[in-house]
Amino acid sequence: MNVTVTQHDDIDRYVMTADDVEVGYLQYADHDGVRETVSTRVYEEFGGRGYGTRLVAAALDDIREAGMTVRPTCPMVDAYLGKHPELESLREG
Repeated sequence: MNVTVTQHDDIDRYVMTADDVEVGYLQYADHDGVRETVSTRVYEEFGGRGYGTRLVAAALDDIREAGMTVRPTCPMVDAYLGKHPELESLREG
């Protein structure tokens, strides 16, 4: 299965596809070098396959590469950061 995450600046989303079918997205908002992760959604029919975790990981990689910090408003992103102390430096503040 080919899984990709693509950033779409025009709609402030990271979109995940699996074999060219959209399975979910992570909505964000940018504020002066801080990317606020507003919400993460994996569509119900694709739940339980680890897509949400992979989506959050890809978004955080992109945020790090862009030299930004993250404001994890989304509980899923906040929990992911809590489980990966090596990424805590990305957290705003």
